[in-house]
Amino acid sequence: MIARTLRAIPTLLRVGVAETVAYRAEFLVWTLTTTIPLIMLAFWTSVARGGQFAGYTAADFTAYFLANLIVRQVTSNWVGWQMAEEIRTGSMSMRLLRPIHPFVALTMSQVAALPFRSMIAIPVAVILLATSGSHALTTDPLQLALLVPSLALAWIVNFGLMFAMGATGFWFTQVYAIANFYFALYMLLSGYMMPLDVLATKQPLVAKIAHYTPFPSMVDAPIRLLIGHLDHAQALRLLAVQGGWAVVCVAFGIAVWRRGLRRFEAVGG
Repeated sequence: MIARTLRAIPTLLRVGVAETVAYRAEFLVWTLTTTIPLIMLAFWTSVARGGQFAGYTAADFTAYFLANLIVRQVTSNWVGWQMAEEIRTGSMSMRLLRPIHPFVALTMSQVAALPFRSMIAIPVAVILLATSGSHALTTDPLQLALLVPSLALAWIVNFGLMFAMGATGFWFTQVYAIANFYFALYMLLSGYMMPLDVLATKQPLVAKIAHYTPFPSMVDAPIRLLIGHLDHAQALRLLAVQGGWAVVCVAFGIAVWRRGLRRFEAVGG
């Protein structure tokens, strides 16, 4: 089973690339919907124009939200909507007949889109250097070494939760209400709309709650590694927390899938 899956991965990646190219208009639209950090950049820099706000200068906000955009572009995926649509239309039945587990197939499909997203994220990194100066990025070798694993773990956390959300399509014909609630939590608790340090100054209870959820591992953690000034213990602890949430979220996604699949097969039978 494992050997067959490994042999199938190159083919699954090629199919994923072909799907991205074939549906490039939808891919572009989806990519453009992840540019909210640019809007928040304009807002928060205007707030800090007269001086520091919650310890952030306008330059700090610029660095934060450009880093935020990079993280969002590299770590987001749309597997929840893809699964919900396949379940609704019945095309999930065809996927279930294939010898590769849908979790693996959908993972490879989403991973195949990452190089296309990088074509947007890399120019943003150049802008980050040009506008905020080299001081905006960390120069610590350990933080730089942990950045790629951190981005990978952020993607896994996001994928696990989105996979679970998509699997709710086994119970509901429309998952948009669940998706809207999920993204409301994501935007508030992950650091996507504002740095968690700023949230802590205005809503300390909400910020405290955020640290007990997986959402900071999706956005705040890789941003802190990219532009933060952390000691080595803090950086390693940050990655360890992400790793723990990655395991929990993938396990949760698969558990929801298995529960929903039993219902799907019972109804289909």
